[in-house]
Amino acid sequence: MNSTLEPTTPAELAEAVRSVPRAVVTGAGTKPRLSAAGDGFVRISTARLNGIIEYEPDEFTFTALAGTPVREIMAALAARGQYLPFDPPLAGAGATLGGTVAAGLGGPGRFRFGGLRDFILGVRFVDGGGRLLRMGGKVVKNAAGFDLPKFFVGSLGRFGALAEITCKVFPRPAAVRTLRLPAADAAAMTGLLTAAANTRWELDALDASPADGAVFARLAGPAAALDALGAEVLARWPGTALAEDGAEQLWHSVREFGWAHPAGVLAKVALTPAQVPEFAAVAHALAGARTWVGAGGNVGYVSLPAGATLPQVGWPALTLRGDAPLWPGRRPRFEIMRAVKHALDPQHRFPGLDD
Repeated sequence: MNSTLEPTTPAELAEAVRSVPRAVVTGAGTKPRLSAAGDGFVRISTARLNGIIEYEPDEFTFTALAGTPVREIMAALAARGQYLPFDPPLAGAGATLGGTVAAGLGGPGRFRFGGLRDFILGVRFVDGGGRLLRMGGKVVKNAAGFDLPKFFVGSLGRFGALAEITCKVFPRPAAVRTLRLPAADAAAMTGLLTAAANTRWELDALDASPADGAVFARLAGPAAALDALGAEVLARWPGTALAEDGAEQLWHSVREFGWAHPAGVLAKVALTPAQVPEFAAVAHALAGARTWVGAGGNVGYVSLPAGATLPQVGWPALTLRGDAPLWPGRRPRFEIMRAVKHALDPQHRFPGLDD
C-alpha cells in the first residue's frame, strides 16, 4: 500500500480522493480490521481532519470534523452537562467520530436510547467521484429528503469518505446505579435479560457476562428515585448494588473492551436474546474465548487470543481487530445498499460491499 494521505480540511479530503484510483479511509486505527485493504488501495487518514465546528448546547446538537477524537467531544459536552447516550466504544483508546460512525458501534447506553444511527442528523462527505456533498441537516427537526446519513452508520467507508458529522446529544443523568444480578447459566441469563427488558423500569443499560454468570443492569435518574428503583429490582431478582468506583470500572471495561484479549481477534455478533445460550455455547467451545453480551442480548462480542482461529458463525458478524475474515458470519445484503453504493461510488473507488 502506498504512503498515507493526511488531509486537513474537507476540501483537501476531496482532493485526496480524486488523486487516487482506489482509496480506503482510516481514523485512529482502534478497529484496524475494518480499514484493512489489499494492494492497490491508498490509505487516506482523517487524523488531521479534527475539531468541533459548531456546538449549540441549547439545541442539543454539535458538528465536528470526522477525525475529531470522541473523547474530546465527550469532554466538551460534559462541561455543559450533556453526553452521547449510546456510550461510544473505544473513546478512551482514541476512536474518532468518523471511525465510530463508519464502524456503527454503540456501547451499553444503546439499550435504552438506541444506537448511533438514532443520533446522527447530517453528514458532509466525499463520494467516489471526489465531490464534497452534504446530506441531512444540523437541527433535530429536519426533513431534508432521503435520510442518507443513516447509511453511513456501519458503512465501513464503502459509500464515501466522511468529512464532518452532526449529532444530537442528551442531558447527563443526575445519578447512575449499577446492579449485579447472578444468572445460573446461559438459559437463566436469557430469561433475566428478556424479563428485565420488558419491565416498566426503563433500564439505562442491560449487559451480561457469560463467564461471570451475571447480568449488569444500570439505572439512571435522580438519586432518590434510584434508591427506590434499585430496591424494586433487587426485590424481584437477588443481587447486589455495585459501589460507584466498581461500577465505573465495569462500564469503562465494557466500552473499551478491557475484558477482551489485548491482542488477537475481537468480533461483534448480531443476536437476539433467545440466541444468547447458543452464542455462549459456541464461544465456550473455542479455546481461550472471552465473551460479552450487550444491548439486552441483541449483540455479542467474542475475543480470541493471538494466533487462534475464528470459525464461521451462524449469525451476522464483523471482525473489529485481529487476523480473521472481515465478515466471519452471514452477510445480509439488501438491494437498496447496492443502489446507494452504485449512486455514490459507481467507479468503485472505495472498497466494495463484500470486500
